[in-house]
Amino acid sequence: MSYNNENYNPPNYPTTNNYDYENNYDEKPESNQNFDEAFKVTKPRFNDWPFTIFFLLVVAGFIGVGGITLNALRETFDFQGTSIYNSGNKFSLNTNTIILFAFIIALSLVLSTLIIVYARMAPRVFIISGLILNVVLGLATAIYYFAVKYYSAAIVFLVFTCISAFCYWSARSRIPFSATVLTITIDVMKRYPSTLVTSFIGIIVSSSFSVLFSVVIVGCYVKFDPNSQNEGCSVGGGSCSQAKLIGILVFVFFAGYYISEVIRNIIHVVIAGVYGTWYYLAGSDRGAPRFPALGALKRALTYCFGSICFGSLIVSVIQLIRAGVQILKSDAFGSGNNCAGCAFLVLDFIIGFVEWAVKYFNQYAYCYVALYGKSYIKSAKDTFDLLRFKGMDALINDCFIGTSLNLYALFVGYVVALLSYLYLKYTAPEYNSSGTYYAPVVAFSFLISGQITRVALVVIESGVSTFFVALAKDPEVFQMTNRQRFDEIFQNYPQVLQKITSDH
Repeated sequence: MSYNNENYNPPNYPTTNNYDYENNYDEKPESNQNFDEAFKVTKPRFNDWPFTIFFLLVVAGFIGVGGITLNALRETFDFQGTSIYNSGNKFSLNTNTIILFAFIIALSLVLSTLIIVYARMAPRVFIISGLILNVVLGLATAIYYFAVKYYSAAIVFLVFTCISAFCYWSARSRIPFSATVLTITIDVMKRYPSTLVTSFIGIIVSSSFSVLFSVVIVGCYVKFDPNSQNEGCSVGGGSCSQAKLIGILVFVFFAGYYISEVIRNIIHVVIAGVYGTWYYLAGSDRGAPRFPALGALKRALTYCFGSICFGSLIVSVIQLIRAGVQILKSDAFGSGNNCAGCAFLVLDFIIGFVEWAVKYFNQYAYCYVALYGKSYIKSAKDTFDLLRFKGMDALINDCFIGTSLNLYALFVGYVVALLSYLYLKYTAPEYNSSGTYYAPVVAFSFLISGQITRVALVVIESGVSTFFVALAKDPEVFQMTNRQRFDEIFQNYPQVLQKITSDH
């Protein structure tokens, strides 16, 4: 499609049916149709169902391991201790660690909620301040770790800080467009409180699972640590050995990542359905269906659940590999093997980029899953066409909101990681007398805070991604119903006039 930016003029659409096109978010009355009627599901309806079965097996395995480890915690409760300082377990994670994880989850929940409130109050300032805040805090955290001679963490945070500073400098010219899109997203969020309700329920579910996940991690050490003083070895559920402990931990971490990712993507699909309803139907003659969030939730838990499990599995495997590399990296730097530590640092950066790319890809793929009920592979093909047609550079640079949100999540990770380190340092549990547990506990704290924050911020990410997909496929819809906002977008992003014309 060819177009001339200088000759573009907003069309003079007539105002009919008492609908005010100048009012950006005025809506038609709700229609009697349901969500499935508004957004038809192509056959076969139940997509990628083998991955549903696999996910349920993983959940069953996690419940089985959880039952064994929680029983070991219960049977050795007096030995593990009831507070921060009175544990008899002096060789592995204990009640002291559980209390730390409780603090981490609570802090992550509070900070995530404040981030959403801040985004609603000042969308434009939200983007700029997030970038600056992360650079300042990341640099301060790195300096502190250098001062206390915790060099592995200092180097990691210094690298993240440099990346954050580079992102801000390279993307500063794109902020006006991103601010406009974020403002639109926040306005729609205000008109559809079900998006915030969905996000709130997601935060509660995710936080509750994070609590269970944290306790099971501690329980694995209690039950399977082969230390001769470990009373958990005498509890039913199997013998203790180092190989068994590592194997169980690998499975538990994988299951934890997988379940968390599925929870997050269910929320994403639900919110994408609400935003799709607003974009296509709020200003149409048919009107929007009633209770779009419930309709989208039904689709997410039935027709699209296998596709959600499919995409989540890919991300979870990458997260598991990256977590292992991060622990090896921290151990290498902690033992003074800087050569190996640098190698693991580079590998961590590469895997982190792959993880970001897959998550970024999935973010748009699930919009197709939500709106069109397609399988994950078909949605991935549509996403590839979207990126190929619009250009990866355009999506990354013109829509910088996702990066800003990730930086806010990184900010929460900085705070939580620092809290974990200070907690271990000043409570001084005997199991960490040699400092060997700094690396795994800080790394796990950072990861679990990231999971909670990502679930909390998905309400914004989903709205932005769905809006961009709909704008790429049908820009004329937004041009007619939200002319003022469309003109504002065009000024900063003239490629909006290009439309993906192929039918996938």
